[in-house]
Amino acid sequence: MTLLKKLQAGVAIAAFSFTLPGCAYKETPTAQAPAQVAAERVEMEGPALWRVADEDTTIYLFGTVHALPDNVQWYTPAIERALTSSDLLVTELPAGADKDPALAQLMTSKAMLPEGENLREMMSPEQVAVYQEALAKLQLPAEAFDRFEPWFAAMTLSLLPLLQQGYTPESGVEAVLETKVGADMERAGLETLEYQIAVFDEMPVESQLRYLVETAEQVDDIKDMLDEMVAAWAVGDADRLAAMMNENLDDPIVAERLLYTRNANWAEWIDERLDTPGTVFVAVGAGHLAGRNSVQDQLTERDIRSSRVQ
Repeated sequence: MTLLKKLQAGVAIAAFSFTLPGCAYKETPTAQAPAQVAAERVEMEGPALWRVADEDTTIYLFGTVHALPDNVQWYTPAIERALTSSDLLVTELPAGADKDPALAQLMTSKAMLPEGENLREMMSPEQVAVYQEALAKLQLPAEAFDRFEPWFAAMTLSLLPLLQQGYTPESGVEAVLETKVGADMERAGLETLEYQIAVFDEMPVESQLRYLVETAEQVDDIKDMLDEMVAAWAVGDADRLAAMMNENLDDPIVAERLLYTRNANWAEWIDERLDTPGTVFVAVGAGHLAGRNSVQDQLTERDIRSSRVQ
């Protein structure tokens, strides 16, 4: 896969399951205990897996990382049992959506600034200095993204250090899951490419610029930050994963668009799907299943209990 295609795939899947290291929220901790999970003691033998069930429907919730190094081992017996017992595999996007030939055209149409506008001209001199320093570290010219909107430049700055150092969508959880199930298993997506791109594209420009500058400030640390998150994910430490996310995000608008609204939408989907008998394996970014306002929290608001399986 070429670097361009990897970038397109990464953007299409909202740049990895934890959102991006530069865009979580920072806020004063509250004394309120998180409602996240019905916390049963489970042995940490791999990435966290949850179960939601009624009398005739079982829905597994598995947190993924959309791109990984190829040496990460995560496919445990518990995950295998849950997946192979399921009738339907549900991911954020329909299977193969990131390989759609129309993706490049869609990305270009949404990511480009209007004619006559320039990304660096939207920034203050201080922001330009931080941004151009990050580009230089990645061996990119200062004008590399002048024609693009801030969100796209931020996404690319987040993705490049990872792609350059061994993270690939081909090794990501969704890609591996596709190799583990038969062609006859039903597939479904919770969102569309258009929706995921709009999550970024329709953010206020001020939030996009903050997101870009924060990403540029952290460009040296992005891989180490994601390495740490992946290490917590791989042993099922959802609390640690949530804490790291909380340390790394500071724009509530971004958090609302990337996490909270989508978590609520997915909880509604799960609630409605419980009315249909069967077994479903839902695989979504691990950041959506950790911390405050997670999918599990949203299910709790609907009086739906989720329990740890692994």
